[in-house]
Amino acid sequence: MTRVVLGSASTGRLGVLRQAGLDPLVVVSGVDEDAVIASLADAPPERVVSALAAAKADEVLTHVPAAIAADCVVIGCDSMLFLDGRLCGKPGDVDSARKQWHAMSGRTAQLYSGHAVLIVRDGAVTHRLADTGVTAVHFGSPTEADLDAYLGSGEPLCVAGGFTIDGLGGWFVDGIDGDPSNVIGLSLPLLRRMLASAGVSIAELWARRPQ
Repeated sequence: MTRVVLGSASTGRLGVLRQAGLDPLVVVSGVDEDAVIASLADAPPERVVSALAAAKADEVLTHVPAAIAADCVVIGCDSMLFLDGRLCGKPGDVDSARKQWHAMSGRTAQLYSGHAVLIVRDGAVTHRLADTGVTAVHFGSPTEADLDAYLGSGEPLCVAGGFTIDGLGGWFVDGIDGDPSNVIGLSLPLLRRMLASAGVSIAELWARRPQ
């Protein structure tokens, strides 16, 4: 049975796949993201997020139980917001998140989500795929009271760019140009095309998902 393995702790990505009819095994990556980013200084944003996604997929595969690793699809992802010529990851603390929101309030930025897919058959990796989705995000201008409340919720501290569209942050996003699932962190259209290029159909994954 082909099992989908999601190499991410993101509840957003897991929710996207579950709502799309899959029930992936979640294996969280231990990749040192800062080290990967540091090794790619001055690289374009799509290369950075793609490299992070590939590193996560490769690392996760080493931790998948042998019975599953013999026949599986491993998905690694990484998302970052590109604003003012720099990539913004998870703010991590309230002060950083507040500065991030002050910088992007009332403006448009690009959300980059790197995708890496490993197709494993009979214990061997038969396909290594990588691509990046880009979605323009138009931010609203929350009042300071609303921003204080949002920061106090803790949500923006641990998500790429300090915002969500599928949670509390959705109140402060005026619109997007592109795929909404990419903003959540995993683009279904992009993933479908990547799988198809390796001969894997969505119908096949639906049929083989665990009951």
